[in-house]
Amino acid sequence: MATLQQIRSILRITLADGVGPAIFRRLIEAFGDIDSVVAAGGVQWTRVKGIGPKIRAGLEAVTEATVDEELALAEKLGVTLLTADDECFPPALKQLVDCPPLIYVRGRLLMTDATAIGIVGSRNCTHYGLEQAQRFGGLLGRAGFTVASGGARGIDTASHRGAMDAGGRTVAVMGCGLATLYPPENAELFSRIASEDCGAILSELPLRTEIRAGHFHSRNRIISGMSLGVLVVEAARRSGSLITARQATQQNREVFAIPGHVDSPLSAGTNELIREGAILTTCLEDMLEHLGGVGETIQGQIDAEAPEPDTIPTNLDATETLLLTALKSDGAMHVDALATHTGLESASVISAMTMLVLKGHVAQQPGNIFAFKSRA
Repeated sequence: MATLQQIRSILRITLADGVGPAIFRRLIEAFGDIDSVVAAGGVQWTRVKGIGPKIRAGLEAVTEATVDEELALAEKLGVTLLTADDECFPPALKQLVDCPPLIYVRGRLLMTDATAIGIVGSRNCTHYGLEQAQRFGGLLGRAGFTVASGGARGIDTASHRGAMDAGGRTVAVMGCGLATLYPPENAELFSRIASEDCGAILSELPLRTEIRAGHFHSRNRIISGMSLGVLVVEAARRSGSLITARQATQQNREVFAIPGHVDSPLSAGTNELIREGAILTTCLEDMLEHLGGVGETIQGQIDAEAPEPDTIPTNLDATETLLLTALKSDGAMHVDALATHTGLESASVISAMTMLVLKGHVAQQPGNIFAFKSRA
């Protein structure tokens, strides 16, 4: 665990304008440790790649009084400062080349938050997108994962709520300082996360840092960096969520994507991700099978706690009920065999099976074969 003096020394550097994780890392590499960096000063700083007169002036402008002010504001806001030496610092985040030297936390991070899954998507999303974000937030939260997202409107908000409503934990990563959270209409959500011990609100930025477009890319690398994988729910072709997906790939994290309507511009990005190799995701099991030992452990717990195979759900329409009953009683079938068996038109069967897959009641196998999921 970092000492107060170590935190003060880190703040002496990170509060300077123009100093991010890359410059911070180069300073540590050049001088050996944080105390030596602080002691070096002036001319010696400028010998480090990337530090010119402007950044040097920013470093020299940070005084002990500046640090005192930041620490006093943190205490007033109930914000904790964590370094990579703290046991609750997200372990996956430590693996990043551009790991933040310091993170600000409102609420509480736990060691169990190491099993986090990021959920990202459009702010201007459809009802389908909101529904799936809340659904998967709940599925992941109930299974014991921590849901990490960006606290923004739309998909982010729905995923945070889904996790908490299911009794799980969530982390909202901000693209601004924690003195003024964004967006303001999510004040109640942020309060719930921090005050009900449902998770944490996190930022790498000094407390009074205002929202800027450039901060979102940095924030997104933290969402993916602290997670085992990232689920993209709904995204257009130029969505920032696709940048998060690319960052996740570069960080060797799994990328999952929920298929969207083929004629919806807001699903064009997610559908393209699937075409490029993202894991097509319709249910929790689709994610667990790609999460190695963690996925196997959680799947084992789910299997052990699961009841006997489900009965046919009561909230399906007549066509879905007929098809699901056929699969449950007669086993997996090709879509043409289903049409013959039930007497339905092929088009109706295909449409209904798509909905049953999305609802998690049916698994699609290679060759247009569908199987009843007994523990959907």
